[in-house]
Amino acid sequence: MADLLKDMYNQDTLGKLAKEIKVVYSSFQVTDFLASVMDETWESLELKARGHHICKSLRKYLPADYKEAIRIIDQVIVDYGSWLETGVAWVFIDFVELYGQDMEHWDVTMDAIERYTVHASAEFAVRPFIIDHEGRMMAQMYAWSKHENEHVRRLASEGCRPQLPWAQSLPKYKKDPTPILPILEQLKTDPAFYVRKSVANNLNDISKTHPDLVVKMAQDWYGKNADTDWIVKHACRTLLKKGNRDVLAIFGFHDVTAIAVNDFVMEPVKLKIGEEIHFSFTILAKRATKVRLEYGIDYRKANGKQSRKIFQISETALKENERKTYTKKHSFADLSTRKHYVGRHGITLIVNGVERGTLEFELV
Repeated sequence: MADLLKDMYNQDTLGKLAKEIKVVYSSFQVTDFLASVMDETWESLELKARGHHICKSLRKYLPADYKEAIRIIDQVIVDYGSWLETGVAWVFIDFVELYGQDMEHWDVTMDAIERYTVHASAEFAVRPFIIDHEGRMMAQMYAWSKHENEHVRRLASEGCRPQLPWAQSLPKYKKDPTPILPILEQLKTDPAFYVRKSVANNLNDISKTHPDLVVKMAQDWYGKNADTDWIVKHACRTLLKKGNRDVLAIFGFHDVTAIAVNDFVMEPVKLKIGEEIHFSFTILAKRATKVRLEYGIDYRKANGKQSRKIFQISETALKENERKTYTKKHSFADLSTRKHYVGRHGITLIVNGVERGTLEFELV
C-alpha cells in the first residue's frame, strides 16, 4: 500500500495544495513550505512518514493557534471531494491526529474529524484517541455510528477494528473486543454497503482472536435480514477457511458424508517457479446437499517449513445423484505478496471443511 500511495504526495500535488492554502491564508509561504517538505529526507520516506513530514511543515507555516489552523484547513479541504477519489487530503487528517490531542481542543478535533473523514478517511487518526481516551472516544464513535453521513458511520466501525491493516494496533481490543460490539450492532442493518463491509471486516478481525464470540453473533444475526446475512458471510470468511463446523452449519455446509470425491488428479508433478499446475476432480451427491469446495496449497517457506493458503473453488447446491467435474489451474509465478521457494509442496482438496485428498508436487 505505502509503495503505491506515497507518490500521491509530490511536487505537483503539494504545490497545488500550498497555493490553495495561500488563497485563504495570504501569509502562507508557498516556496518555503515546499522547500521544507522536499528536503534531503523526502525520497527515503514511506507513506505515513511523508504525511507526518508534510504536517510538520504545515504546523510551521500555518498559524500557531490550532483553532485558527483548523479554520483555514476547513476552507481548503472542501474542494477535495471524497477520499475515494483522491487521497491527498489525508495530510489534513494527519495534522489533526498529530496536533489535536490536547484535551483542551477535544471538541474542535472531534468536529474536524467528523467533517474531514468524508474527504480523507480518518480510521488511522482516531486510534491514538481510542488508546489514550478510550471511554470518551468510544462514546464518540458510537455517536458517529448514528450519523446521517455514511462516511462518518463507516468511521465508527473501521476506526476500532482490532487488526486494521497498516494501522496502529489496538491490543486491548484484541484481548477483549466487547466495547466494539454496540457499534457493530448499531450498524448491522446500515443502508450503505460501504458501511456494512466495514462491519464485516471488523468482525473478521475479531474472529481471529475470539472465534466463539463471532460464531455466537453470526448465529444470532443470520436469517433475519438480507443485508445482515451478507455481513455474516463476509465476516466469517476466515472461520470458513479454517473449517469451523458451527459456521459451516450456519450456511448449510454441515453435511460431510453426502459428497463422494473421485478422480482427483494433478499435473505436472514437477514444475518451475513461474509455471502453473492443473488439477481436476469429480464430486457426486449421494443425497441433496449444499457443498463448499476449496483447495489448500502447502507452500514451502524460506526456512523449509510449509504454510497452507486456502483458495475457494465454489459453493453450490446439488440434487441427489448429481455429478459435477471441476478443472482448475494454479500459478506459481512470484508476486509482490508471495515469493515461491523450491521443494516439495502439496495441494489438498477440501469439501465442506473436510480434507478429501492430498497430492504432492515439486517446485524446482
